[in-house]
Amino acid sequence: MAATEPRNYPFTEADRLTVDPAFAGLRRDEPLCRVRFPYGEAAWLVTRYEDVRTVLGDPRFSRAEAVHRDEPRLRPHRGLEGSILDLDPPDHTRLRRIVAKAFTARHIELLRPRTEQIAAELADGMAARGAPADLVADFALPLPVTVICELLGVPLADRADFRTWSDALLSTTKYTPQEIQDCTDALMAYMAGLIAERRTAPHEDLLGALVDARDNGERLSERELQVLAVSLLVAGHETTASQIPNFVYTLLTHPEQLAALRADPGLVPGAVEELMRYVPLGNGAGMPRYALDDVELSGGTVRTGEAVVVCPVSANRDEAVYTDPDRLDVLRQEASHVGFGHGPHHCLGAQLARMELQVALSTLLDRLPGLRLAGPEESVLWKSGVALRGPERMPVTWDRARDA
Repeated sequence: MAATEPRNYPFTEADRLTVDPAFAGLRRDEPLCRVRFPYGEAAWLVTRYEDVRTVLGDPRFSRAEAVHRDEPRLRPHRGLEGSILDLDPPDHTRLRRIVAKAFTARHIELLRPRTEQIAAELADGMAARGAPADLVADFALPLPVTVICELLGVPLADRADFRTWSDALLSTTKYTPQEIQDCTDALMAYMAGLIAERRTAPHEDLLGALVDARDNGERLSERELQVLAVSLLVAGHETTASQIPNFVYTLLTHPEQLAALRADPGLVPGAVEELMRYVPLGNGAGMPRYALDDVELSGGTVRTGEAVVVCPVSANRDEAVYTDPDRLDVLRQEASHVGFGHGPHHCLGAQLARMELQVALSTLLDRLPGLRLAGPEESVLWKSGVALRGPERMPVTWDRARDA
């Protein structure tokens, strides 16, 4: 492929939950596009559905190779050293297998009743205090935080601290590099303290199981134990805490789709999948992979050693896969989305996120009838300077709540 001058990525600043229209043009005319991120070396950007799945699932593309390279990225820091996200099989498989049983569909279903209880208590608390309420602070954030704290074994009372630390880990411009490093060090030290407690007095929780795997099975190093626990804590609440208000905002701005769910709550599981396809959580770009061999994709060949960044947001709007892809349709029955990724690094917590999102929407529809924005759309304050999109504050109101 002839060399081209890389385009600066992202092409435009993220605006609420809009998808950059440039992606449609790239899918049509330049599905393999040369780009340069704010940090790191140039890369190929992949925008078509089938190409995204190939890069994510084909062993000829490596995540581990990124550790040795100046990988393309949106933020100055490289993330947690030793993360499971930076590994290829078999090392990735070794770590994933240790925690995978806690996130199986069967185990997650066992958590549903407790999640429903937490969600109901939060919604009833909103109703008792009266409108308006902040959907983010009063519901969307405490729901997944409580669930992951109970699953992992992290004291809920410490959530203010680890929220700040995890926010810094996901920062693009909100925090300085030194602030990010300080927060990373604090979070790692905090987790090391919880691990030490498990060794003194074992607990029946996921963190206790990880400590047991480290001390008795010798299947992971001390560093891997700490980073894996931190990653589960951060990823276990940040994404869902963003997607709950994202989904609600999207439904409120698509009243005909919201009306369909209110008329038939049984549509919620399918609606969650469609919202995962439709709603962009990040800026569009995933973590880069490096080609271990020459690989043919739409639009040309990726050469050995070149970086490739996939765009799941674009793949989920691919006209070759979805009918009228820019339309939200809670009745859609088409190809599975790549909102949770694909291949070996498919989101470990996908089943947990699905369940939490289903519970969140069902609870809000049931217990806060007539839920709507408490003011114009401009009253919603959106996040800035972080990797995940979503409201930072979302004032809502509702009709008289159903009796508990």
